[in-house]
Parts: sequence; C-alpha cells; structure tokens
Amino acid sequence: MKKRDTRQRRAIRQVFLDAARPLTPEEVLERGQGEVPSLGLATVYRNVKILTEEGWLTEVALPQDGMRYELASRPHHHHFVCRTCDQAFDIHQCPPSVEEIAPAGFRVDDHEVILYGSCPACA
Repeated sequence: MKKRDTRQRRAIRQVFLDAARPLTPEEVLERGQGEVPSLGLATVYRNVKILTEEGWLTEVALPQDGMRYELASRPHHHHFVCRTCDQAFDIHQCPPSVEEIAPAGFRVDDHEVILYGSCPACA
C-alpha cells in the first residue's frame, strides 16, 4: 500500500536531501519545523520508519549512540562523531587495505570505520 505524500513527509524528505550527514530524529524535527512548525517527534519517527521500510533512508547505528538516518542512495562511506556536540559527519574515503589489518586467515566481507573527536565548530 502506497503511503500518502503529506506536507510533513515532504518536509522530512527535504531535511534529508539538504543534510550532508546522518541525522537523529530530534535533528530532523528541529530542521523540519522550519518548514512545518506543527511537526511533532512522533510524526518524524513514523515517517522515518516508513521511509526506511521503503528503502529511501538507511539506518546508521553508531556505538553508544541512538539511531541516525541518511539517504539510502549514498555510496559506501564511514563516519566521524564529535564528542562535544554529538553530531555525526561523513568520511568520504575508506582506509587502505582493511584486509591487511584483519587477523591472519580471516576474510573481510564488510567493514565500518567510526572516528571520534571534535568537529571544527567544537575544536
């Protein structure tokens, strides 16, 4: 069943199209309220779930952190988390030869790299 394209869903989609990094539902709410002031957190959660089920968004699970979301169409990449402002940012390259750092005899099928530190605004 196709979901209705509501004003709230359009605003949420636009938030993700404008974002250059993974967002928490709270960040989506804050940005989305600029377009739809009555937007609520429950509506954000519901629509993020729908957009994820439809394959438009993907989940970004960061250790010790709540779930974040980003466009599913993005190519493979990694993340940097600022420990001061708690924002996540994209890293646009993979470390060279991740296979070389795996234990001897192990085969790497996939990998995820997460860097932690301070973003330029917090440094």
